[in-house]
Amino acid sequence: MKLNKDVVKFIIIRTVGNFLVLTSLLGIVLTLGPAGYLEAAYRINQIRNIRYEVFFRPAKAEPVEIADQLIPTPTYVPPNNTFFGQIAGGDKIEIIEPVSTQFGIVIPKIGANAPIIPNVDPSNPKLFLPILKQGVAHALGTVFPGVIGNIYLFAHSTDNFWNVGRYNAIFYLLKEMENGDEINLIYKGNRYIYRVTNKLIISPTDVEYLTKQTNYEQLTLQTCWPPGTTFKRLIVIARPEKDLNQSL
Repeated sequence: MKLNKDVVKFIIIRTVGNFLVLTSLLGIVLTLGPAGYLEAAYRINQIRNIRYEVFFRPAKAEPVEIADQLIPTPTYVPPNNTFFGQIAGGDKIEIIEPVSTQFGIVIPKIGANAPIIPNVDPSNPKLFLPILKQGVAHALGTVFPGVIGNIYLFAHSTDNFWNVGRYNAIFYLLKEMENGDEINLIYKGNRYIYRVTNKLIISPTDVEYLTKQTNYEQLTLQTCWPPGTTFKRLIVIARPEKDLNQSL
């Protein structure tokens, strides 16, 4: 009888242990899945020499949504299933069509394609955290494309590491951006092309890049660094392509 009780006790302990291990593994997958998928897709596409180009058809845009009206959650799906399909191919050019002609962002190098929600208060987590599950946020008080001043966009922000999977992964790969890389903003049916001029890591308390006043048009992208933490901020700065061409 004692042997049977010991066996039962062992089985229960082992079952509970296995359950905890599987739960932990599932939590890791759910947490790191978006970032891991993007990282793997990016590296494989680099090896295969996949290049993205933007396909844009100018059209009359619908009215821009206000900050408290959320829009469908963006998903990262490489065009034509680059990551999962045509594995043996290479030297391919694939097309990205903007998901929003109202207000959206497309970054060909990293395959980012997402809607932008305008006029979001970056000092109000209760407002911007739900919005960052839906897309990229445009900081309240900053300008819009085509206007002199600072356009400030932010995405992927979490309050804790284990909440990474709850937020979209659009800006996970900003770390790969280099000077000269292309960033597209689509606003009210028009396309605006920018080129990266700087990338830096700053303190969360450094608001200079948010409040900076310029006498020229500048695009600033922000995400958390390292991904899944709130320790630092990764900032990417870009200028309109036409302005850079004129200065040459």
